[in-house]
Amino acid sequence: MSSAAPQRPLRPQDGSAPSDEALIDRVRERLAAESAEPTAAVIAEAIRAESGGVLGDTDLLAALRHLQTELTGAGRLEVLLSEPGVADVLVVGPTRVWVDRGSGLEPTDVTFDDDAAVRRLAARLALGAGRRLDDAQPWVDAQLTSLGRRGLTVRLHAVIPPLAADGTCISLRVLRTAGMDMRGLITSGAIPDELVGVLEAMVAARLAFLIVGGTGSGKTTLLNALIGAMDPADRVLCVEDALELSPAHPHVVRLVARTSNVEGRGEVPVRVLVRQALRMRPDRIIVGEVRGAEVIDLLTALNTGHEGSGGTLHANSTSEVPARMEALAALGGMNREALHSQLAAAV
Repeated sequence: MSSAAPQRPLRPQDGSAPSDEALIDRVRERLAAESAEPTAAVIAEAIRAESGGVLGDTDLLAALRHLQTELTGAGRLEVLLSEPGVADVLVVGPTRVWVDRGSGLEPTDVTFDDDAAVRRLAARLALGAGRRLDDAQPWVDAQLTSLGRRGLTVRLHAVIPPLAADGTCISLRVLRTAGMDMRGLITSGAIPDELVGVLEAMVAARLAFLIVGGTGSGKTTLLNALIGAMDPADRVLCVEDALELSPAHPHVVRLVARTSNVEGRGEVPVRVLVRQALRMRPDRIIVGEVRGAEVIDLLTALNTGHEGSGGTLHANSTSEVPARMEALAALGGMNREALHSQLAAAV
């Protein structure tokens, strides 16, 4: 009498895929067909059902650990996002995962089983943001809130093959609210003490301003401090692409743009919100980052009595600002001459 073949053990502790891939695939399909949140109990029940209840405790825990990592939070990227100082996590295919902890990109030892696993994570994150990522829509740009154990706000971008020739690409940028005031900037060494008086005088004189710098240069942090230095009696309308400003000011109203949903509807861009802000009796209007045709509406605000308004602009030097603003204004149909006329009147 022949005995049953011994059950293959599931690989254990490292979060990599168990060896019984067929079982894991069946559990994935079962969970995908269910509407329930993939809690530990739901996943464990699906494993028992698909395995016929023959898995031992060790193999069950191994499968549960693997699927929990894959199906909740940021998956295998969770270990990186849980680090306090992480700014960016970048994935190119299953074996190249990079992290920026504030001092440049560094390779990590985080890997995925294959590109299909990377794609599943990207598609799940996109769905969590109300977007789709598939062959018909092979890229996504969205924002996630309350991601992972730390409840982070994260900007997501992903591209799948064949557009991404080296494998599915995921870019996650951690968005943190800027809460530092002017004195905090001095203490941290971000600005010299003698510059504070100049900045505070600029704010008090209600001069229009634009903070210019590259990625990660501290534009939002400085903007947050300037808002905190504004007259407490001013009603300040802040319009942002993603919620990053958290100034110490008693009368700030924050409006945040919204991307379209999975059906491609419901988008509310920054430009629309700037127009709404104009109708909300603002004393000043702040645009977190001017990156499109909203530059026209900001100039309109500056030329209709909203003195002391401003924002930030991505540019590597002040010499690049005129050309950058011309390009952004062109997106809204404003030509070079009209832009410079508006600028001259505003400042």
